[in-house]
Amino acid sequence: MVDIIRLDGPAARDAVPALTDVLIDCVEGGASVSFMWPLAREKAEAFWHGVADGVARGDRVLLVARADGEIVGTVQMVFAGPENQPHRGDIAKMLVKRTARRTGLGAALMDAAERAAREAGLTLLILDTTSGLAADRLYRRLGWVPFGEVPGHALMPDGASSDTTFFYKAL
Repeated sequence: MVDIIRLDGPAARDAVPALTDVLIDCVEGGASVSFMWPLAREKAEAFWHGVADGVARGDRVLLVARADGEIVGTVQMVFAGPENQPHRGDIAKMLVKRTARRTGLGAALMDAAERAAREAGLTLLILDTTSGLAADRLYRRLGWVPFGEVPGHALMPDGASSDTTFFYKAL
């Protein structure tokens, strides 16, 4: 049984060790999610502490997927900062541990993030991902619309160059 749970600030802070495990697993597995391999635990923890601070400020929504009491996935819905974009949010760091992939967990996390955005009154979401990989296919399957690809936009954790596809979804 998998539960998708929205964490508040204190719960987000308590979840830092488990979220760190998820991030390290994903980067070790080759996910291009802003970090290079090897990823020091301290660096990953610092990232999640910053996320917890953002949750406490109300800048973002942090969702986690728990299976048998263990956090195995996460996604964030970040409120757009510009004053002229109060209707828009960004999806960030949709991560699923390798042992929990291909179970529908990514789709469930994205559905929960979209619901959170709608509940917050947002009408547009944006995200980006490595072109051609599993997440790219997932977003297309979930009705996200690609609107551009940038060659060599980011590096994979091993240093190889990768293309990035940008998507939007009207809610």
